[in-house]
Amino acid sequence: MYCNLMLDRFWQRQIHWLCQEPDGAWQSGEPVSRILLPGSFNPLHQGHTSLAELALKRFGVPVAFELSVANVDKPELPADELQRRLEQFRGRHPVYVTRARTFRDKATLFPGCVFVVGADTAVRIVHPRFYDDDERQMLVALESIRSLGCRFFVGGRVDADGRFVDVEGVPIPEAYRELFEGVDEAAFRVDVSSTQLRR
Repeated sequence: MYCNLMLDRFWQRQIHWLCQEPDGAWQSGEPVSRILLPGSFNPLHQGHTSLAELALKRFGVPVAFELSVANVDKPELPADELQRRLEQFRGRHPVYVTRARTFRDKATLFPGCVFVVGADTAVRIVHPRFYDDDERQMLVALESIRSLGCRFFVGGRVDADGRFVDVEGVPIPEAYRELFEGVDEAAFRVDVSSTQLRR
């Protein structure tokens, strides 16, 4: 019953986030994980879990996952679809459920957090196309993320042209390069994507 009440409060926008623990219990208070790996997890796959393990080795802190029901260019996830995706984490990892559409939104919810992302996501974070083609909006968002004490740990990904791209291949504005840390191909490479698995 408590679980249902918390979920109801989330859907009614009375609380901004919930965390499902590996045992299925819910909480919506301190503590918040310092290391979060955001994604849509449709499905959760080895690329996600391997990158989480790498971040654990780097920071010495267990990684939690973050699943937003809202997306910049997709409809909001319905409750049944959210539940289906959350089931993948049972017995494995904590997962935070939010409505944070952008990393600026995520940083506002979780100040001081390290976000673990793939290089493909890092490219979107620093590309004006995802800010209404407005470079100034992109820079304002990066400045806000920095002011909130957040940064990024980036794992390499194969791009649409079949090239492996790590953090060094992401066109990060020089003034914000210190926000992005990554690993090279020798340390991390998993050529799998949720899109491929769905196919």
